[in-house]
Amino acid sequence: MTVSYDSASSVPPFEQVRSSIAAQINDGTFAVGTKLPTVRALASDLGVAPNTVARAYRELEEAGLIETRGRAGSFVGASGDESRSRALAAAADYAAVTRQLGLSTDEALAIVTAALR
Repeated sequence: MTVSYDSASSVPPFEQVRSSIAAQINDGTFAVGTKLPTVRALASDLGVAPNTVARAYRELEEAGLIETRGRAGSFVGASGDESRSRALAAAADYAAVTRQLGLSTDEALAIVTAALR
């Protein structure tokens, strides 16, 4: 498992861990059912505090991307597949609305870019 983390980045460590894992779940690198490393093992590998990885896992679980099964560990959840399709559906809806409103592609992209920041 490769999780990117840059100690010099201004992005908080837990967010780097969370977004790296989420991206790999959403792009299919981690299939549904893939077992994730323990919090302590990943923290040790990355050289971060266990609470950093625990927070990332907690946020991934709240988003439905992973599920924790007690002592069995944390696994990629089935809704990880759903999140990508939900995002695609939302994007299609947004594109339809912006066309109806007469916004240009550049204006629509600027709005999305601002919203994601």
